[in-house]
Amino acid sequence: MTNCTARAPSHRLIGDSPQIRAIRRLIDKAAHHRLPVLLLGESGSGKEVVARAIHDANPHGQFVPIDCGSLVGTLMESDLFGHAKGSFSGATGNKKGLVELADGGTAFFDEIGDLPFEMQVKLLRLIQEKEFRAVGSLQWRRIDLRIIAATHRDLKAEVANGRFRLDLYYRLDVFPIRLPTLRERKEDILQLIDHFLLAARESGSLDFRPSPETLALLTAYDWPGNVRELKHCIDRMAAMASSGAAHDALPSALDQARGASTIEQVPGDGERKPMREEFHPPPAPVISIPESEKKAIERALAATHGERGRAAEILKIGRTTLYRKMKQYGLD
Repeated sequence: MTNCTARAPSHRLIGDSPQIRAIRRLIDKAAHHRLPVLLLGESGSGKEVVARAIHDANPHGQFVPIDCGSLVGTLMESDLFGHAKGSFSGATGNKKGLVELADGGTAFFDEIGDLPFEMQVKLLRLIQEKEFRAVGSLQWRRIDLRIIAATHRDLKAEVANGRFRLDLYYRLDVFPIRLPTLRERKEDILQLIDHFLLAARESGSLDFRPSPETLALLTAYDWPGNVRELKHCIDRMAAMASSGAAHDALPSALDQARGASTIEQVPGDGERKPMREEFHPPPAPVISIPESEKKAIERALAATHGERGRAAEILKIGRTTLYRKMKQYGLD
C-alpha cells in the first residue's frame, strides 16, 4: 500500500504513470489559450476532472458543466441560452442560460455526442461568431468563453452516420486530448485506492485497509467503468466496514473474481501449490455493470413512484447523471 500522505498530484490527477504525466503536460498547454478542447475517453476515465484542471490552471470566470444528455424536450434551448420574458407559456421573466453563466469562464459540454442535432448548429454559431440569442429575444449577445467538450463516443463514426455535424466536429477538434483507461495505467491503482480511502475517512468512514489478497485482486481487475468504478468500489468497502460488515466487502463481480483467482492445482507429488496469480473472469451467471445500473435505477424509480429527484438521492448520483442513464437504458 502506498503512503496516503504522499505529495498531492498536480491538477487533481492521481497517478504517476507515463500516461498521466503526459496528460498533465497537455493540461498546461491547453490552459494558456482559449482554443476549444475536445476530451476523448471511456466513461469514468476522468474527463470532467481534466476539464476542471484546464480551467483551474488559468482560471477566469466560472466553470459551468453542461450535461448534453440531459438537454431534452422543449426547454433545452432555454436551458442553454436563456429566454426573454413572455417568450413562451410560463416565461414570467428573463432567464439566463448556462452559456451566459459561463461568460468570461469555461463552458464544459459533457457528452457532446449526445447533444441533439438541432442544437448542434446553435453551438456551432456560438463557437464561430462568439454570440448567442436567448429564446424570444431579437438581440444577439456577444460572449467570451472557453469551450471544452467531452465524449465517450467516436465522433467520426457519429458524423459518418449522420448524427453529428462535420463542421461542428472540426470546430471542436482543435486541441484533442485522449484520456487513458484505467486498465492502461494499472500502476496508478494503488495510489488511487489511497486517495479514495483518505477521502472516505475524511467523510466519516472508519479507517481500514484492504487485505493484501484484495489489493492484488483490485490491481488485476480491468475496471471497465474506469476510475469511477474503482471509486464506487472503495466507497462501498469503506461504508460496509463502517457498518460492521465484512472487512473486504466487494461488489459481487469482484467477489466472484476473488474466488476464481485462488484456484489451486495438485502437482504430481501430491503437494498442493497455488497456481500462478491470474485474473479470471467471474463464472456465469454474472450481471453486467450496465444491467446492474439499469436494475438499480428501476428499483429507485419504483420506490419513489417515479420521482426522479428522490431517486437520484437514493442512488447518490446527480439528477443530470440519472437523466442520462435513463435515456441510455430506455427508461425515460
